Amino acid sequence: MELQALPWRIGQVRRIVSAQLRYWHLDLLIDRASLGVTELLTNVHLHAQPDKTCTVAMELLLDRLTVSVHDHDPRLPEVREADLYATCGRGLAMVAAMSDGWGARPDGDAGKVVWFVLPAPAAPARPLPDLRPYENALGTPARALAVEERRVRQAPAESAVVG
Repeated sequence: MELQALPWRIGQVRRIVSAQLRYWHLDLLIDRASLGVTELLTNVHLHAQPDKTCTVAMELLLDRLTVSVHDHDPRLPEVREADLYATCGRGLAMVAAMSDGWGARPDGDAGKVVWFVLPAPAAPARPLPDLRPYENALGTPARALAVEERRVRQAPAESAVVG
């Protein structure tokens, strides 16, 4: 999703991230993903030049959720030690602490991408139903149909957000 990293838009993105994670049945990741994307978008709002345009992406692969923010500023972020009474400067340290990893990489002349990774809990496998009573009526081994049905149900997740 492409947006301007303005304070009121950051709240909207948090709600979209939460909705997508609920759709993927990853409710346990909502707080950390919302916090992380808020920090990355706040950095775009405060520091990105020449504009505040950015793109937020979420990718769920196997047991990892990667959230990334691409902006047009080629300067890579740095983790700093904030003074005890400082009111800012702890965002990336917080992202590092709550995630399995984070990073930033140049994106050619188009700016940079900053990302973080969260572990995605695997969906619990449901036991296969006992379809032996139906094998004769189905004309094929019912157990094979149940395995195929599970494979189809566990297909890669699709986005609940249009656009």
